[in-house]
Amino acid sequence: MEMFSTDDEEKKGSQREAITTYTLNATGPLSDCSAVEKLIEYTYTSRLEANVYQVKSIFQAACYLKMDRIAKELARFMLKYLNVDNCIEIRSLPCISTSISFINQVNSFISAHMKEIAETSTFLSLPCIQIEILSQTKQEMSLSTGDSVSQLVLDWIKRCYDENEPATFFNGLMEKTYMLYLALDNILQDCSELPSGELSDTEIVQDYKKLSKKSTSIPKTRRKGQLQPAKSRVLICNREMHERRESFIDSDWTILGVTCVGEHTFSALASLKGQLCSLSIKLKLNVSMLSNPPSTQPSPLHSRAESQESLPDLYCALAHMTSGKCAIGCANLNNNLLVCGGYDRIECIKNVESYDPEQNVWETFEPMCEARGRFNIAVLNNKVYAVGGCNGTTELSTVECYDMIKKKWIPVTSLPLARSNTGVCELNGKIYCIGGWNGQVGIKQSDVYDPNTNKWTSIAPLQTGRNQAGVCAMNGKVYVVGGCDTWNCLNTVECYDPETNSWSFIKPIITPRRGCGLAHIKGKLYVVGGSDGTQSLDTTEVYDPNERMWSPGPNMTTPRANVGVAVVGNRLYAVGGFSGKKFLNSIEFLDESMDEWTRFSPRNNCSKSASPLPTPDAVCNFNDCELLNGVSE
Repeated sequence: MEMFSTDDEEKKGSQREAITTYTLNATGPLSDCSAVEKLIEYTYTSRLEANVYQVKSIFQAACYLKMDRIAKELARFMLKYLNVDNCIEIRSLPCISTSISFINQVNSFISAHMKEIAETSTFLSLPCIQIEILSQTKQEMSLSTGDSVSQLVLDWIKRCYDENEPATFFNGLMEKTYMLYLALDNILQDCSELPSGELSDTEIVQDYKKLSKKSTSIPKTRRKGQLQPAKSRVLICNREMHERRESFIDSDWTILGVTCVGEHTFSALASLKGQLCSLSIKLKLNVSMLSNPPSTQPSPLHSRAESQESLPDLYCALAHMTSGKCAIGCANLNNNLLVCGGYDRIECIKNVESYDPEQNVWETFEPMCEARGRFNIAVLNNKVYAVGGCNGTTELSTVECYDMIKKKWIPVTSLPLARSNTGVCELNGKIYCIGGWNGQVGIKQSDVYDPNTNKWTSIAPLQTGRNQAGVCAMNGKVYVVGGCDTWNCLNTVECYDPETNSWSFIKPIITPRRGCGLAHIKGKLYVVGGSDGTQSLDTTEVYDPNERMWSPGPNMTTPRANVGVAVVGNRLYAVGGFSGKKFLNSIEFLDESMDEWTRFSPRNNCSKSASPLPTPDAVCNFNDCELLNGVSE
């Protein structure tokens, strides 16, 4: 009925009931009556006869009516005649995102032919967003690529996007040329917010700040973090990871193609919330044009006189998991990040994969015996224990153990009570399973497993029944943070002392949350992400056992509910989770040097070359990596 508008009429003097007239809406995917007519004829004749100019409207109608067979055939026809003149029009079709194969092939065509597409009248007539990115050195500019800077700009636009007033937001984007800089947390920020100092005292920045005060710009929305500009750096991305990431493209927010149109100047075709726009991106050197005229010396990229010390720091985007998922089991296994099972929106899974921080790669492990999500794991004596959870239909009491020597999962003694969303941790050579959900309420039951006897024993119950709580051990005690009862998110925190077999309340957290991660690092507890019942959270809180107080910690780059956490080396990792819109395949870690969460890891060992700097032809020879200026999630 959404396709039609109605009009009730009652003829004067008539004894008949009121007549309701249904009229096909004048706008939308079914606005072309001839397209609807062709589809009706097809349902009776199994034949579709149409003129070429009708194909797009029939395709939209077929997608809207979920007539997949005919939509697939029409897509095949359009792909057959796809060219630089019509590809933008085809990519603009509102229903194209319903066919992953179709949209991927159109995207691939645009990416491969972007240089020619950028010269077409269709591209030049698109709404254009003009961006300038400040660089601190010519070296930085020379090593930057169009793909990477475009992705950074896309990230910036997406962070600023106002869902409540999209029209006003996009109008604001077109209003002026925006000047951005790369901050310490490796994301772009508006130069109007650049802190006072040497870098912001240049003419180019001061002029921009004055201009920004006179114009109404887009909202300055950013996560809390350091605004200082990054030192000269280049971000790198493993090619294999980059290719894997293609399957996770958000069709509403993506860069479709990029081409270089001048020195340090790029033109890109982007989908912004499903609307196609062009991006004009220019890299500019942050110098005072009067007091520091630009040097006429050759670019450092081609200079062999530069010393090795002049190389910018290299950073690598963290590799993604094979799929987006939340409510996983996550732990440190031999200084690698182990991720088991989870829920991927479709089903609970049994897949297991491990992340090596040194190599920035994921490796597939032997899958678990059972599919399970909404659970957790613990590592004890070089063995991994997956405890309880849910298989997508029922709560589980089963427990299985991964033996590193035998390289397989083996069932062990089951829990006394089947349950999911439990908290699991290791303490003093035993595995603790705290609280959880058994299909009715958050439960108080807590149990401990002794691998020497292969038995579970019940311990003192929680004072508050809860599930989806954060659980970990620190200083010989077990901490349980937040979670929820039947419906309400909790801010209470309980501490278990195995010496007295008793639970006691400690200082509550600031924000009630469920589905949060909990870990200890450097003598402090970190509660990470979760949900407050209305939205996924990117906030963290830190507990100091000496001061017995919780304080706000740095925000993550992405909201994550039902997130997995683990400490590997000196890093606290946040893995997967639900952002509020999608299941995440990304990871990030807390950088202690900046007290910031980041998706980029230092890779200074990448510059193993006889020459101080790579030539353009040698860029891809460093550990099969590409030199980039940044990578989006």
